[in-house]
Amino acid sequence: MEIRKAEYVISSPGIALCPKPDRPEYAFLGRSNVGKSSLINMIVNMKNLAKTSSTPGKTQLINHFAVQSGKFNWYLVDLPGYGFAKVSASQRKQWEKMIRDYIRDRETLGLLFLLIDSRHSPQQVDLNFVDKLGEWQVPFCLVFTKSDKETQKVVSQHVKEFLQAMRKHWDELPDYFVTSAEKGLGRDKLLERIDGLNKAYMTDNP
Repeated sequence: MEIRKAEYVISSPGIALCPKPDRPEYAFLGRSNVGKSSLINMIVNMKNLAKTSSTPGKTQLINHFAVQSGKFNWYLVDLPGYGFAKVSASQRKQWEKMIRDYIRDRETLGLLFLLIDSRHSPQQVDLNFVDKLGEWQVPFCLVFTKSDKETQKVVSQHVKEFLQAMRKHWDELPDYFVTSAEKGLGRDKLLERIDGLNKAYMTDNP
């Protein structure tokens, strides 16, 4: 799938102010500092579509980007991170509600891409969030990021450990992708998944 165009549309403080749900959209979410903005830029093959920062918690709103690929128009959505951002308790609760409302109630959300830092062993905050997605019945897949920062052996071990930890509560595991924004690893497979979902959406909504 070739990305023909990608541009910023709007940043919304809640689902009510998001763009009209007239096309499929795919959201990216993960713990703060997981490399989300870099991954988004890699996917659309642009350097600065999503703003990167060394400071966790840079993304604070629901960011919609309009993307054209082939004959399909869709939204790529950048959601605030969770976990390490140094914010007040009230701000954290506000973010949590915003994220929860969006991923549970956004009618055109085709798939949530949950980013996991492949440099680390399973983090409880990620496992807790995965279990929440199961409770909410939100369709998602896992995206292990920053695979270029460790050896292939270490990355493979961390992926295996994460999936094993999920098996404590999950009978069926989600699909997963191993990526590197720096090297472009995983881009084709992510776009292939999105392309397939776009085709399914058009079949159901001619």
